[in-house]
Amino acid sequence: MFYQPLSAEVFAYFLVFTRLGATLVVLPGIGEQYISLRVRLLFAFGLTAVVTPVVSERLPALPADVSGLFILVASEILIGFAIGMIVRFLFTALAWGGTIISFLSGFSAAQVFNPMLADQGTLPAVLLSLGGLLLVYATDTHHLIFFAISDSYNLFVPGVAPILGEFAETFAILLGKSFVLAMQFATPFIVFAIVFYTGMGLLARLQPQMPVFFVALPLQIMIALVIFSLVISSTLLWFIESFEASLNFFFVPN
Repeated sequence: MFYQPLSAEVFAYFLVFTRLGATLVVLPGIGEQYISLRVRLLFAFGLTAVVTPVVSERLPALPADVSGLFILVASEILIGFAIGMIVRFLFTALAWGGTIISFLSGFSAAQVFNPMLADQGTLPAVLLSLGGLLLVYATDTHHLIFFAISDSYNLFVPGVAPILGEFAETFAILLGKSFVLAMQFATPFIVFAIVFYTGMGLLARLQPQMPVFFVALPLQIMIALVIFSLVISSTLLWFIESFEASLNFFFVPN
């Protein structure tokens, strides 16, 4: 008599932990390699203890066989991983935009370690990525991420097969939006590069003996730094607004 309720209670926490744990593995800020595994695991346990009583009504009963349990857990891990990747792709818009800026401003050769992508990146890409992450946690926008994870149980009910076509379409739309945001972040530098390189081309035609490259590169870097200092704050604020609007995908009526 005591075993069955206890198993159902443990199963509810375990099932929620599978989705939350898979999400936190790739979630920006928490799922980074420089965060201790024990810290991430402790945070996942704490978040599971908070979320489980909220979503317990939407959880299915304990499957009667092992195969049903395996399929249910695998689907929850897949959904959690997909949610984390959606948030991750929204953050990579800053890295992509910074990479475009670096090619247009002469910083493409300066490579440093980018902790957000665990790979080498250009200086503008690293600065924008870390600045965006800092701004998300400084403005408590990360609370919206956790609310979205909790509300995902309305969108992807455990035990019910998700509509993969619509999910893939939404994933593709958000990924395309990240590319659009990256181009929008780099728009001032694209305009600057068109004007600057057009002027350098005319100067090279008027003065063929002038070493245009040696004259243009320091000037290009200096002007790009001035533009970057003017637009970085508005770029990060624009990212925060777009990030919040993109997360509305997870919030659906009960």
